[in-house]
Amino acid sequence: MISPLHVAVIMDGNGRWGLKKKKSRNYGHLQGIKNVQKIIQASIKKELKYLTLYTFSTENWKRPLEEINFLFKILESYIDKELNKLIKKNIKIKIIGNLKKIPPHLIKKLKKVEKITKKNTKLQINVAFNYGSRHEILHAVNKIHKKKIKINEKSINNNLYTKGIPDPDILIRTGNRNRLSNFLLWQIQYSEIFFEQKLWPDFNQNDFFKVINKYNKIKRNFGGI
Repeated sequence: MISPLHVAVIMDGNGRWGLKKKKSRNYGHLQGIKNVQKIIQASIKKELKYLTLYTFSTENWKRPLEEINFLFKILESYIDKELNKLIKKNIKIKIIGNLKKIPPHLIKKLKKVEKITKKNTKLQINVAFNYGSRHEILHAVNKIHKKKIKINEKSINNNLYTKGIPDPDILIRTGNRNRLSNFLLWQIQYSEIFFEQKLWPDFNQNDFFKVINKYNKIKRNFGGI
């Protein structure tokens, strides 16, 4: 049995959860970021080395501006409140995605948290922010073209946002939706994928542990027998 090193999560269902509770979509997003704390703790208990969270996609710009601004606000607030705790827990933060369209003050804050935590070793949390897998792959190919080197798997891997990060062993998607939504399409070629019915705010540590226990029982052949 080989325990996973890297779990990636599409945290879907926050807005629907808020409406289900007869409140706003933003209320659901607020509860969703609180749930992130629980899953971080679960990841530490299971001795994961990498946790990748799909926080804001390149397609999320289609949402109402009020909701987008709220998402940015709660991420900024989370950094302000939790940075010292992340440092004490020896957690490293890495941002993966295109930050060009993000407000400058938020970019500054994201860069700061990356810099302060870069030497931490307990758990690396990859925050996929303004992330889209197709954009990532095109970005990598354009970088390779500029370097005038051969395009192959190795050169693409070395120019992705996830350079140096092992591919996810597990991909979890909550929210009762069975799709990948342009997330880590290159990296999940052999990931075990778990589509969970629960909306993200309801997805708890026990649910997370159950997924990992199921993974541990899977015989992985990677194309062999």
